Amino acid sequence: MGQRLREATTANGVRIGYALSGAGTPLLYVGGWLSHLELSWALPAERGFYEALGDGRTLVRYDKPGCGLSGPAQFPYTMEQELDALAAVADGLGRCELMGISAGAAVAVAWAARHPETVARLVLYGGWAYGPDVASPEIQRHVTGLVREHWGLASDLLAEVFAPDTDGPTRAAFRRYQRDSAPAATAAAMLAMAYRVDVRDLLPRVSAPTLVVHRERDRAAPLAEGRRLAEGIPGARFEVLPGRSHLPYIGDGAALTRVVRRFLGLPGRHRGAAATLTARQREVAALIAEGCTNRQIGERLGITERSAEAHVERIRLRMDFRSRAQIAAWHVATAN
Repeated sequence: MGQRLREATTANGVRIGYALSGAGTPLLYVGGWLSHLELSWALPAERGFYEALGDGRTLVRYDKPGCGLSGPAQFPYTMEQELDALAAVADGLGRCELMGISAGAAVAVAWAARHPETVARLVLYGGWAYGPDVASPEIQRHVTGLVREHWGLASDLLAEVFAPDTDGPTRAAFRRYQRDSAPAATAAAMLAMAYRVDVRDLLPRVSAPTLVVHRERDRAAPLAEGRRLAEGIPGARFEVLPGRSHLPYIGDGAALTRVVRRFLGLPGRHRGAAATLTARQREVAALIAEGCTNRQIGERLGITERSAEAHVERIRLRMDFRSRAQIAAWHVATAN
């Protein structure tokens, strides 16, 4: 399954990068943290999660303002800025299914409450309605300040909190992915907004059939927050899954996609064979991750620069990558 990159523009003129994958009814995905459409497609666990969601649906993902392929964010970062970006991507999709992840759950709730005619079904995972209750004021100040002043150290801390159940290479790739997705100022502003969000009064106005899913020991969002979402939305179904990782594709991601697909009326998914690289192509990928040019790769491997270029192109085609940065991200995530 490949992804097709597109661009939209908000009413305020901010460019929003978005991606389409799969085919069928649109499933509009509202992420909760930093994102980069190209780099996320290079991380095997994350890409596998998106491919599972896009099997039988057109999965629509986008980078928020200030992240990835989108234009710069405005400060302070607000819910209205989030909704402007969502509106730009939703324009032209018609009535679709909506899925909000983490802090994106509140954004999805606000959209569904304000634009009920556009939402056929709503899925919320790992979310909350009232940011101040997610963590104590001291923890919120500490984490936000750490992100602002020491982004490298903060990305390590957040990787431990968001993905405690993953392996070392995947966690290392996520640390790097966060820093490559957005600068510290944007990350801190987005985190501050997540901590102050309040959509409690909007929950009763959500009329779409709703599924709320939460992991039992989620380290970033307490289970009580997921229960509050479900209890506030009329007729919402609440599913609790085992696990403690906040990122949806870490831990038992297959259990999450099964629950979501069942709610959306989709059959069970049969996984296809994952793309693999030859031993030589893996060597080339490792050198790309080191920052080598095609000429340097040729010199290191004893081949011509043209042969190195051909290996890079075959890697891109086989893995559905567009850039060397994606190859580097994939190598970090899959390194032994």
